[in-house]
This record gives sequence, C-alpha cells and structure tokens, in this order.
Amino acid sequence: MPAHSAGSDMFDIIWRSVVIGIGATILMDLWAILLAKLGVTSSPNWAPAGRWFWHLGKGKVFHDNITDAAPYANELALGWIGHYVVGILYGILLAIFVGPAWFAAPTFLPAWILGIVTVGAGWFLMQPGLGLGWAASKTSNPTKVRVLNLLAHTVFGFGLYATALIIR
Repeated sequence: MPAHSAGSDMFDIIWRSVVIGIGATILMDLWAILLAKLGVTSSPNWAPAGRWFWHLGKGKVFHDNITDAAPYANELALGWIGHYVVGILYGILLAIFVGPAWFAAPTFLPAWILGIVTVGAGWFLMQPGLGLGWAASKTSNPTKVRVLNLLAHTVFGFGLYATALIIR
C-alpha cells in the first residue's frame, strides 16, 4: 500500500495554502496596527469593507460612497471575515501557481509577486467599489495610499513565504 495517495497530497496542499493565507493576513494586520501606532495611518477598520461585501452579495459592486449605502448590522465582523477569506484565497492561488514542490522549499519571489499582483484587486475592484476611485484616486493623498498598499501587499507576500517556511 503506498504511503501517500493523491487525495492525501491534495489535502496537504489545501491545508498548507489555507494556513499560509491566514499567516500572511495576520502579518499584514500586524503591519497595519504598527503603522497606526506610529501615526502613519488610522487604525484598521473593516466595517466599510463588510458593508461592501454585503452589498456585493446583493449584486452591487460600485458605490459613489460606501457610507451612503444601507448599513448592515454585522458589517465589521463581515469585513474581518471577508478580509481573511480573501487572504486564504490568495494562499490557494499561490499554491495553484507554484505547485506542491514550493511548499517543500519555499522561495520569496513567487510569494512577493503574488502579493504585488493582488494590489490590483484593491485598486481596481475594492477601492472603486467603496467609492474611493480607481487606485484610491478620490482620496486626499492617492500616492500615499498606493505606496502603503504596495508595502502592505509586500508584507503579505513575505507573510506567505514566512508562514510556508514555518510549516514546511
């Protein structure tokens, strides 16, 4: 009887991709908390994202201003849940692109590339969805937001890599 079956290998890749997505999201959140403590940004608030996720489920993607959309009682919790679900999905995407061999010997570059590529989802889907414009163009300082987004997603990419190293 073989020691590993295709099913157990698939399960191994799935749990590892979920764990690296969670680990990377936690590291990104710790980064955001540090920036808030240093006065660089305000504290993370996932309630607007939760409201956006709620309306997304009802077929409404883009808002002029998410604060004008009908509130949802559990939008803060939904925002946090959605944030982690997206992080997990990115972990799964990385696993699909790099394959199982990467988990045995993780390297930073693929994780970082995915981290940077995923900035596009924020810039071209979520930020305009919240009413912040394409790539935060309607914010008071779009360049600062863009740089902080790139840094946060670099931290996320590092989190994918670091978590993969920890669990290998």
